[in-house]
Amino acid sequence: MIYILLATYLATFLRLIINNNFFTSIIGSFLVGFLISKRLSYSIEKILLSGFFACFTSFSGFIYFLYKILNEGEWIKFIIFLNLIIIVNLFAMFIGFLISRKIT
Repeated sequence: MIYILLATYLATFLRLIINNNFFTSIIGSFLVGFLISKRLSYSIEKILLSGFFACFTSFSGFIYFLYKILNEGEWIKFIIFLNLIIIVNLFAMFIGFLISRKIT
């Protein structure tokens, strides 16, 4: 549990330094895709995926971003950003997975 807490602290610190929800999400998705293809021990997997990346790629940042767009009444912009966020992050995760497979 201590390692997971330290991982979340580090992820929060990095997220504050970068200060861009879209960019941190893409980086995090890429790295998650890279790591899920590796054979990691159970504890390392939990520390990285449940601790670090869960905090680093926090979904609440995007929800707040999309909420602000909805409050402005821009439905088309909302739909475009929602789909763009999902597609780009899935693509980044897939690319990370493929690169990791090519390396090993």
